[in-house]
Amino acid sequence: MTKVLVATEKPFAPVAVEGIRKVFNEAGFEMILLENYKEKSDLLKAVGTVDAIIIRSDIVDKEVVDAAKALKIVVRAGAGYDNIDLPACTAKGVVAMNTPGQNSNAVAELAFGMMIQHARGYYSGKSGSELRGKKLGIHAYGNVGKYVAMIAKGFGMEVYAFDPFVTADKMKQDGVSPVGSVEELYKTCQYISLHIPANKETKGSIGYALLMSMPKPATLVNTARKEVINEAELLKVFEERKDFVYLSDVEADCRPELDEKFKGRFFFTAKKMGAQTEEANINAGIAGAHQIVNFILKGDKTFQVNK
Repeated sequence: MTKVLVATEKPFAPVAVEGIRKVFNEAGFEMILLENYKEKSDLLKAVGTVDAIIIRSDIVDKEVVDAAKALKIVVRAGAGYDNIDLPACTAKGVVAMNTPGQNSNAVAELAFGMMIQHARGYYSGKSGSELRGKKLGIHAYGNVGKYVAMIAKGFGMEVYAFDPFVTADKMKQDGVSPVGSVEELYKTCQYISLHIPANKETKGSIGYALLMSMPKPATLVNTARKEVINEAELLKVFEERKDFVYLSDVEADCRPELDEKFKGRFFFTAKKMGAQTEEANINAGIAGAHQIVNFILKGDKTFQVNK
C-alpha cells in the first residue's frame, strides 16, 4: 500500500485534513499524520518508509530526502517551494511539486488589507488617504498578481505590471498596462506589490535604485520572500525618504533598526500569513493530495518544479 506522510509543523485546518484523508482513502493509500512536531528528528523518523510527503512550511532538505528511503514525490502545499532541496530530490529521483494558484486569492487579499490599513492610518482616528486613482505596479504577474490586479481595478486604481514571462497581450486582456522593464514599473507607480520568487537572480534585487525611483509617497508591499529585499539598501531608503513605507507579511532581519528609527512607516504580520485562510488551507492541501494520487497512479508530473 502507498504510504503518504502529511508533515505539518503548522497544521492544516481539521476540515482540510479530513479532505486530504478522503482523497487518499478513495485511492487506497495510507495516510500518516505528523502535526505540531517540534524536533527535526520527529520528521526524520516519520519519513522512513513513506512513498510521498505533503508539507507546508516544513523543511525537506538533503537529510530528510536521504532518510526517506522509499520516497517518490514531495508536494509543497502552496506556491513557494524554497523549503525543498530540489537538487537533493533530483539526485534521488524524487519528484518535487508545488500547488500553484491555490492560495493566490488569500495572498492578494492580504496585500490589500495591509495597503488599506496603512492608507487609513491603522484606524487611529487621524485622516488617511484613498487607493482610488493611485498607480499600482505588480512585480511578477503570476497567479497572485492576477488576483491583485482584479482587486485593484475594483478599487479604481491604475494597474501596471512587469513580468518577462507573461505577454503584453495577456496583461492587456486583463485590463492591466504592461511595462517594458522593472525600472519603468517602479518609476511609474506609488504602490508596488511584490510577487517574485527568491532565487539566485532575485535575491537582494529590490534595493536602493528601484525604491528611490518610486513617485512620492511610495509604498512597497511584500508578500513574496524577505530574501528578495536588499535590507542594507532598504534602510538607506528609509533614511533618505520620509515618505517611504514598507508593508510585509515576512519580517525583515533589520526589524530592530526599523523599530528604533522608523516606527509608523512599516508593518509586519506576526508570521507569514499569505496563505493563512481556511479556504487556502483547504484548497492547497486537497490539491496536493490529488497531485500525489495522479502522480502515483498515472505518472502525472504537471506541477513538477525540479525538471
